[in-house]
Amino acid sequence: MLLICRCVSAQTDTIYLTTAQAEGLFIRQNLLLIAEKLNIDLADAAIMQAKLWPNPTFSIQDVNLWTTEKQRNGEDEIIPPILGSFARNTQFAVGVEQVIVIGGKRRKLVDMEHVSREIAVQYFEELLRSLKVELRNACVEILYLQEYRTVLEIQRGKLEVLIDGYRNQVAQGNASQSELLRLQASLLEVHAEINDLQKEMNQQQKDLKILLCVQTPTGIVITSTDFSAKSPDELSYSKLIDLADSFRPDLKEAIYQKDYSEKSLRYEQSQRTPDLMLGATYDRAGGVTPNFFGLGVSIDLPLFNRNKGNIRAAQFVVRQKRLLAEQKKLEVCNEVIHAMQNYKLAYDFQRRISNEFMADLDEMLESYTRYYMNKDIGIVEFLDFFSTWKDNKRTMIVAQKDVITGFEELQYTVGTAL
Repeated sequence: MLLICRCVSAQTDTIYLTTAQAEGLFIRQNLLLIAEKLNIDLADAAIMQAKLWPNPTFSIQDVNLWTTEKQRNGEDEIIPPILGSFARNTQFAVGVEQVIVIGGKRRKLVDMEHVSREIAVQYFEELLRSLKVELRNACVEILYLQEYRTVLEIQRGKLEVLIDGYRNQVAQGNASQSELLRLQASLLEVHAEINDLQKEMNQQQKDLKILLCVQTPTGIVITSTDFSAKSPDELSYSKLIDLADSFRPDLKEAIYQKDYSEKSLRYEQSQRTPDLMLGATYDRAGGVTPNFFGLGVSIDLPLFNRNKGNIRAAQFVVRQKRLLAEQKKLEVCNEVIHAMQNYKLAYDFQRRISNEFMADLDEMLESYTRYYMNKDIGIVEFLDFFSTWKDNKRTMIVAQKDVITGFEELQYTVGTAL
């Protein structure tokens, strides 16, 4: 998905995005996601490392760099050189040792690292889930602020027209100065609300730019939303809870933590079996035999340390992680129920607002403005309806926003798209 940007003018460089374009940019560029995804690569590297055998140990010892004639008791050369004159009358020993891991320790360690990778994947999915709902809420909030600003701009435009007309009427002595002051006070209130709205818009834009990793003073305008909401009648609590059990990353991460603790216990139990050490030695002129080749084996005797402390600690961790997994499952269940209840309330309230009512309200605004200009109604009645119209328009916009954010919250608690 390509980011589609266009500039309104050199002075008002504004980025126009749909919610789908914003989400595509977020997936590609968010630095937190990129950084968290590297933990999966780190887990893959840990699996690779766990599969490797220990390196053999090579040693050279008992090297006699030179010998004197006195040390040889006047005997002739008894230790021939190896190559040319190299190592003439020189004693040394060479050894190679290799640890043989037994008891299935290596396999159990690999199993633990595989579970660690799954935990890293779920951490990434949980971060993606959290940031995605934050992004969507920011987009919806900006859309709401844009629409409500349009309402305030309509109010400001109508008041400015009325004030211009009343100034002429007051100058001609056909209107009172008090009504003009009331209109100007109302206009000042609208200006103040627009300023407060713009501050909130700036905050939302800052959060959105951080999520999109955009470093620019230009503004971002959300042109349309691709988010849709289902009717609560199509959703059931049991189905939503089952989906959450299958898809919630934090719940899956808690289950993987339990699995990791169980595999860690098995690994600690395998530590009771000591590893085997195999060795081969070559000793040149170190004993009776001029060239001695020998093999050896060694193993720790598990008499005093049977890894009891670590095994006991791992058993407690298993019990702890099982309890935490059950607790997380209980939390997820109640979060889904709570989100569904809130979404149903928002959806039912939004359905009570009919489009016909809002259209009639807009027509009445035009009528009341005309009546007031014609002196058919007073300023108190006009300003009262003026405020009612704004409050109802805001209620309608907030209701639409609450439905979208409520549905997004429900999808967030379920862990997948519905």
